[in-house]
Amino acid sequence: MKDYEQRELGFEGRLRNQQQRLRRGIYLLPSVFTVANMMCGFYAVIAVLKGGPMDLDYAALAIGFAIVFDVFDGFVARATHTNTDFGKQFDSLADVVSFGIAPAALAYTWGVRGMLASDAPQARHIYELGWYISGTYVICCAWRLARFNVQGMAPGGSRYFVGLPTPAAAGLIASSVHAFRAPLEDWRWAGAWLGLVFVAAALMVSAVRFRSFKDIPWARRQPSLTIVLIAFLIGAIVVYSEIVLILLASVYVTFGVVSHVVRVARQRAVSHPSRPAV
Repeated sequence: MKDYEQRELGFEGRLRNQQQRLRRGIYLLPSVFTVANMMCGFYAVIAVLKGGPMDLDYAALAIGFAIVFDVFDGFVARATHTNTDFGKQFDSLADVVSFGIAPAALAYTWGVRGMLASDAPQARHIYELGWYISGTYVICCAWRLARFNVQGMAPGGSRYFVGLPTPAAAGLIASSVHAFRAPLEDWRWAGAWLGLVFVAAALMVSAVRFRSFKDIPWARRQPSLTIVLIAFLIGAIVVYSEIVLILLASVYVTFGVVSHVVRVARQRAVSHPSRPAV
């Protein structure tokens, strides 16, 4: 009887050791995607330093792949219940590289560097302004990530982010570069481009709520139509990436801003109802 109990205890001990080893392996899965995210950001910076039109397009695509890896990072961590404080901090550091430094360098090189060859007197001011706005973008990205690590999602669940997510802001910049390819040479377009970069930076640190899509039960069974639509979207991205990606990024940002304006207008209407005419 004692031998039987000892064998049972030995079997349970080996089983616990196997589970612990498996658990350590599972914890590595989100980190692998985080490392892939960071390496994409690093490659994007190197491509921007090369400076050619195709290199800038490769940098934009690398940022796009970093977004994909970042999405898988969070999905795997939630699906395997391996969210840790270390993983959260490591992911934020990777995001600063891929969605802060890399997009800022890309935005500056693609949209502003051409002003050095322009004879227009305004081009010099645009070139100098590009330094400040690109730096502001990096600061706002780091600020947004630090605030998320402290405050988390918007109150009331995980449906909304507070402020524009850094992957969405980076995607807006990268998709624009990928769609138009040729670097800007007119100081008017460069000024408008810097305005867009500044708006993206301001939205990251704003109180505007953006949909997170984390409440969708991706791990459960989905209708066949959903699978067909996802397959259609992936095919459209592969074939018409220039148009589809910039449309997705623009629609996501615009929808969040419009929803916030409508929400604020409704709250003001409720708190300050109009008086009836006498």
